[in-house]
Amino acid sequence: MSVLTIDVGTTVIKSVVFDDQGTEIAVARQATEVLRPHPGWAEQDMEAVWRAVVHTVREVLDGLADPVWLVSFTAQGDGAWLVDDRGRPTGPAILWSDGRAGELLTAWQRDGLLEAAFRRNGSLTCTGMPNALFAWLAAHDPDRLARSATSLTAAGWLFLRLTGIRASDESDASAPFLDHSTGEYDPAILELFGLSDCRRLLPTVLGESERIAELTGPAGRELGLPAGLPVVMSPYDIAATARGVGVVNPGQACSILGTTLCTEIVRTEIDTGGEPSGIHIAYRGRERVLRAFPTLNGAEVLTWAARLLHLPGPPELAQLAFASEPGARGLTFLPYLSPAGERAPFLDPRARGTFWGMSLEHTPADLARAVFDGLSLVLRDSLAAARTDVSELRLCGGGANSDAWCALIADATGVPTARSGDTELGAKGAFLTGLVRTGAESSMHRAADKYVRMNRSWQPDPQRAAFYSELYEDFLAWRGLAREAGWRSGARWCPRPRVTPSAGGTRV
Repeated sequence: MSVLTIDVGTTVIKSVVFDDQGTEIAVARQATEVLRPHPGWAEQDMEAVWRAVVHTVREVLDGLADPVWLVSFTAQGDGAWLVDDRGRPTGPAILWSDGRAGELLTAWQRDGLLEAAFRRNGSLTCTGMPNALFAWLAAHDPDRLARSATSLTAAGWLFLRLTGIRASDESDASAPFLDHSTGEYDPAILELFGLSDCRRLLPTVLGESERIAELTGPAGRELGLPAGLPVVMSPYDIAATARGVGVVNPGQACSILGTTLCTEIVRTEIDTGGEPSGIHIAYRGRERVLRAFPTLNGAEVLTWAARLLHLPGPPELAQLAFASEPGARGLTFLPYLSPAGERAPFLDPRARGTFWGMSLEHTPADLARAVFDGLSLVLRDSLAAARTDVSELRLCGGGANSDAWCALIADATGVPTARSGDTELGAKGAFLTGLVRTGAESSMHRAADKYVRMNRSWQPDPQRAAFYSELYEDFLAWRGLAREAGWRSGARWCPRPRVTPSAGGTRV
C-alpha cells in the first residue's frame, strides 16, 4: 500500500508517493506562477493552484502498482487566501512574500506594536502575515474584506477542496494570532493591531489529533482517487520539512536551502526575550514549538546571481563560486534582494542587497563566492538569534545538493552539517505526520527514527571557521552601515585586513 503526499510550494507543486518503507517511488511536479501586478505584490490564482494539484496527483498515480490508502499534504504558509461563504475565492491569494504592507509594518514597528505582539506569542510580524494584509485591505480594498467569509492559508485552501472543511492547523495559525498556551486565537493580539472585527475571518484551529478527514466524492473524482480516503493536513511546509529531515526533539536544528533560507530549532517553550526576531510555530500541541527564521531571500538570490553572470543556473554558479576562496578576496555581499526587504532574523521592509569592497581586481568567481558566503552568514545570523546551542545542523532543500555549499555552511556557522538521503523533505514530513495521525506509527520520534535517513555530514575546518567568525563581525558592521544609510547609498568604511585560508596555506 502507498501513501500519496502533496507539497504546495510557492513556485512548484509536487505530488510524491512513498512505499511502506518510506521510500519515494514516484514524483510529479508542476510549476506555478507568482503574479506581480504591482511592485512588491506577490499573488497566485487559487483555482490555478488547485488545477496544478489535480494535474500532479493524476500524473503520479498513472501506472502506480499499489493502491493509495492515505493522502497527507503540506503547503506554503502565511498570506491570505480569502474565500466567500460558499468557499469560492474572492480574488487571488496574497502570498507570504507580498510586500504591499511595508509602510504599514514600518509604522507598527515605530509605534512598538510589533514588539508588543512578539512579547505575547514569540512571533514577529512580516508584510505577508494575515494581520498586515487585513489592515492593508481594510485601508485599500475594504470591499474584498466585506465579500470574504474566511481567510485560509494554502494548506487551508487545499483542505477545503479535498474535504469540504474550513480550518487551520496550529502551525499556520501560530503567527501572528495564536496563544500558544491555549491553542486558540489571542483576542489581545487582534485588538493590538485594531483587527478585532477581522476575527470572523479566522478559521477554526484544529489540534494535532484533529487534522484528519475523509476525501469527498467530488474531489476524489477530480483526482482519480476513491472517496472516503483519510486526508491529513500536516504542518505547513517549513515545519513539515523539519519533520522530514528528522528534527523532532528539543535542541535539534535544520536549515532549508530553498526559496527561503529557513533555520529552525525545536524547543519546549517559546522564547519572547531578546531582540524580537523570527517566529514560533506550534509543533506538537503544547509540548513542542519550532523557533524558525524564514528569510525572504534564498534560492532566488542564486538564480539572480546566475542570470547576472550569464550562467544557466545555481549549479553552475556554485561551480564558479568555489573556484574563488573563502571571503571572495575581500568582497562582501548583503543578500537582501527581496522587494519586500527582510523578515528574519531581523525585520526591515526596506532592506536591500549590496556588494561591499568591490574593485577592478575582482572576478566573476569572486562575485559568485561572495553570494554564497553572504547567504551562509545569514544562516549563522539565524543561529545566533535563536539563542540556543545546537550540535548539528541538518540541511535540506535544493541548495543542499551542493557538497561545497554544505561544507561552507559548516565553516561559516561553526556547526557540523548533515544532509538527508531524501529529496522531497516537505513531502517526507507529510508522510511521517500522516502515519502518526492515522495510528500507523505511535509517535513522531519513532517515525523519524524509522524512516529518516542521513547520507553525508561535514565538520567545520578550524582555520576556516575562525576566519568566518571574524568575517561575520564585518558582515554585521556592513549591514549596520547600510541600514543607517537607508539601504540606498554607500558609506565610507574599510574592514580590517583579513588573513584568508586557502588550499596552499594562508594569504593576506
